[in-house]
Amino acid sequence: MLGLRSPHAPVYIATAQAFDDEMVARIAAHQSQRAGAGWNTVEAPLALAEALHMAPAAAPVLIDCLTLWLSNHLLAGSDLPAEGARLSDAIAARQAPVMAVANEVGLGIVPDNALARRFRDAAGQLNQRLAAQAGRVILVTAGLPLALKGSLEAGVSRDGSDG
Repeated sequence: MLGLRSPHAPVYIATAQAFDDEMVARIAAHQSQRAGAGWNTVEAPLALAEALHMAPAAAPVLIDCLTLWLSNHLLAGSDLPAEGARLSDAIAARQAPVMAVANEVGLGIVPDNALARRFRDAAGQLNQRLAAQAGRVILVTAGLPLALKGSLEAGVSRDGSDG
């Protein structure tokens, strides 16, 4: 997987919470995909910055997913800009690669209710903030990757230069 070629076991930080049977099945499917692959899984539905600080310094990290993490904080009544800043700082403090999955929710129609609009705006702000600090940003649509920042090839350094 992109960016996970490392002698250190990768850390998978899962942010999903199983509030219904369908989500229980989704989480089980994700867990079975990682079974036996050497992943160290950390469940962090809210404490993502702390999970990043606790991950081994040399281990690459995959966060799945920022959108669920944001939903968890929105529903918990958290200060979203403050949580985004804490996350940004935690990512910046890591030496090993950090990859994050985030859903692009701003490509559709404007939602018809205030909560959905607040979520859509907050997701866009979080994605923009983290994309600005990332060395590489890849949009995947229909299974096809498109480099929005950096390149699709491995070797993009933390400062965004091809290395």
